Amino acid sequence: MDVRSQMSMVFHLDKCIGCHTCTVACKNIWTDRKGAEYMWWNNVETKPGTGYPTKWEDQDIYKGGWEKNGSSIELKGAGKRKGLLNIFHNPNLPTIDDYYEPFTYKYLDLIESPQQDVQPVARPVSLITGKPIDIKMGPNWDDDLSGTPDFARNDPNMKVLSPAEQEAMFQLEKMAMYYLPRICNHCLNPACVASCPSGAIYKRGEDGVVLIDQSICRAWRMCVTACPYKKTYYNWSTGKSEKCLLCFPRIEVGEAPACMHSCVGRIRYLGVMLYDADKIEEVASSNDKDLIDNQMDIYLDPFDPKVIAAAKENGVADSTIKAAQESPIYKFVKEWKIALPLHAEFRTLPNLFYVPPMLPIMASVSEQASSDGSSLNSIAKHWDDKWLYDTSLDDIFGTIENMRLPLKYMANIFSAGDEDMIAGKLKKLMAIRIYRRHITVGDISEEKSNRALNAVNLTADEAEAIYRLTSLAKFEERFVIPAAHREQSIEMIESTADVKGSTGFGFLEKPTRGL
Repeated sequence: MDVRSQMSMVFHLDKCIGCHTCTVACKNIWTDRKGAEYMWWNNVETKPGTGYPTKWEDQDIYKGGWEKNGSSIELKGAGKRKGLLNIFHNPNLPTIDDYYEPFTYKYLDLIESPQQDVQPVARPVSLITGKPIDIKMGPNWDDDLSGTPDFARNDPNMKVLSPAEQEAMFQLEKMAMYYLPRICNHCLNPACVASCPSGAIYKRGEDGVVLIDQSICRAWRMCVTACPYKKTYYNWSTGKSEKCLLCFPRIEVGEAPACMHSCVGRIRYLGVMLYDADKIEEVASSNDKDLIDNQMDIYLDPFDPKVIAAAKENGVADSTIKAAQESPIYKFVKEWKIALPLHAEFRTLPNLFYVPPMLPIMASVSEQASSDGSSLNSIAKHWDDKWLYDTSLDDIFGTIENMRLPLKYMANIFSAGDEDMIAGKLKKLMAIRIYRRHITVGDISEEKSNRALNAVNLTADEAEAIYRLTSLAKFEERFVIPAAHREQSIEMIESTADVKGSTGFGFLEKPTRGL
């Protein structure tokens, strides 16, 4: 048993309001530099939608992640053989149009405009060429536009739905949407690390953060192809690849990453998980139906004496083990089992988990009783509180399958297509709502509340704990960051100080030559 520690995250999608405060914080700190204008290490997408870069989930286009080959796995679009064939021309790279051409405005045209009969305008100018451009796309161009033909209908996850199911989703005033914030997943089986011909990308031993050594990177950009989440970017000015580094300088002094610290909705949680590195290859090579369950099993119980002993033997600090025992991520993922990875079928074993959103219900009880309960054409105009406390539990849980965003669509994103798995998480969230309704309003009986919890194998104490961590948790409960060790910090500082022209943390100020 090779026990290691991993900084992991949970994003609670029911709480995200799509304000992009996280995105702005990250942009101002890390990518406000020449060559990084188009980079958004943190971005918030509207789902359904094509995302950033456009259709990043469609690996038929980008060839990212791993694919199963017999009893093992191999990189889908990179690796030694494929990388060598495409080393001078990589057809699977996203282009600037898949992201967007970064732009600003000629504000001086407004300030210095002479008096004239028409209103002066500030023309958009490319930040790459400096020439005027016609704006066609932005970092979240489809923000709040779910239901439009250009974006939501082109969501790659729509492929799993029939034409009739898609049309039911897009009926006027009946479309639902949610926000999907994304950062680097700092995977256990990162495709970007495996694809790099230079060996510039590595996974830190002390916390599992995936980083790119700027002094070694030679801009082959295989990492951009290999990452199925498209969270590695190429800096066209410095000739280096860059990515989210989980704000490790902040973590090392006990501060939460900038995107998490600034989150208005308090949807983000950060903590340590202990895992068995010996199982990575076996888990990543699992059959599709077992992939998520096996990934959950790779994370270890931090209270188990055998796990603690193996962790200490492997150099995991006592402070890290204590942080793992207090980790909110362990609670969401392992204890309560209400958080899931994003697109587990990419087989990178991501360490960013999502509590799926509880969207409004499609079918009313009366409509469901008069139909087979599966038709997406039976849509209630609203789902009011009276419906909740006047309805039987079987009917409440039954309508989970008739969410405004079909269960099949949600399962394709969060549970590798397993509808029963995503339905189980949503039923747990529904049971907690029923329980809290009984506690705070009192119009649901205690007997019905207990039956709801029993139906999803939750106790009242667990439901209360989930409610507290979701709604009332203080900063130190949401972010449990182990103390850094000075000897490791000194080693990091010395390694970056050796890089000529470094602006800090390995990023270079001046463009490199001879690439």
